[in-house]
Amino acid sequence: MRYPKMREIREAVISLFSPAYTSPFPRKGHQPFEGYRGKPVVDEKNCVGCQTCANVCPSHAITFSDDREKRIRTITRDYGKCLFCGQCQEHCITGKGVTLSDKIFDLAVTDRKEVIEYQERDLLVCENCSAIITTRQHLFYLHGKLGPKAFASILNLNMLNEKLRLEDPLKTDVPVIDHLKRKDMFNILCPDCLREVQVKTLGP
Repeated sequence: MRYPKMREIREAVISLFSPAYTSPFPRKGHQPFEGYRGKPVVDEKNCVGCQTCANVCPSHAITFSDDREKRIRTITRDYGKCLFCGQCQEHCITGKGVTLSDKIFDLAVTDRKEVIEYQERDLLVCENCSAIITTRQHLFYLHGKLGPKAFASILNLNMLNEKLRLEDPLKTDVPVIDHLKRKDMFNILCPDCLREVQVKTLGP
């Protein structure tokens, strides 16, 4: 037993006179190594509110709720539940909507509500059945990716008109009355309702 004890004493003496391996946070700032995965940071200009990050988050730190009346999508990010796995960054459709930073020690708080962030995005809701389509930012992003092909859809043409103001949107934003008719295809409709209008228009 003498030799193991001597080894332990030797290691204790070496440890006593060696500098600390851990960072002296918060007395000094933490200098993370390359590739360190810290708090995810959202880029407001490139986040389109498409729900992809919420779908791939293993700890359910990212959730969303939709308000049909106000037509607002609220995205909640609870960094107290975040695993810093990087799935949100890897699967972001824009590639820039969220990136992992080198900050993590700043999340040490006494009130967990302080590490919860909220975002809001404009929501597109079907004028006929009130089905949620997607966010306006998401649709505009798809326009940029698809180019002229995007305007094969009436819904995309409506969004183009809203963006470029080619026509007064109040003239085309007519509520759906007495079920769907041909004129309603120029409203904001979900794919199912738009198909129903087109079947009636092109049918015998």
